[in-house]
Amino acid sequence: MYVFNRITVNPQLPKRIEKLSEISNNLWWSWNTEFLRLFQYIDLDLWEQSKKNPTKFLRHVSQERLEEASKNLSFLKDYDKVVENFENYMNSKNTWFSKKYPEEKNDLIAYFSAEYGLDETIPIYSGGLRNFIW
Repeated sequence: MYVFNRITVNPQLPKRIEKLSEISNNLWWSWNTEFLRLFQYIDLDLWEQSKKNPTKFLRHVSQERLEEASKNLSFLKDYDKVVENFENYMNSKNTWFSKKYPEEKNDLIAYFSAEYGLDETIPIYSGGLRNFIW
């Protein structure tokens, strides 16, 4: 059978909880358990099936679950707290880098290392680091 085209339908985040996507695409979530608990609330089974990966979760969660969460006052209270913490972190001016290199404040920096793990949901692809016995 020949597949001519493929269509992927992703759930649309309700406006009230749209920051879930932005935060999921920032490694800040990997050390923020409060953020990760939001996904458990939305759909615990899917959270486990997606191996606790927020971006994968958001691609597979049902629209109905997202709509329900966006109307749940308890969830929204926790969500708002997480978003506030994230915004404070992202807008912080009192960082080591800003103190040490104030003239470079608009530069973007990326760190790449296969020698440590960030989170269990982010696989490490490393190789060639083995001991040779002569």
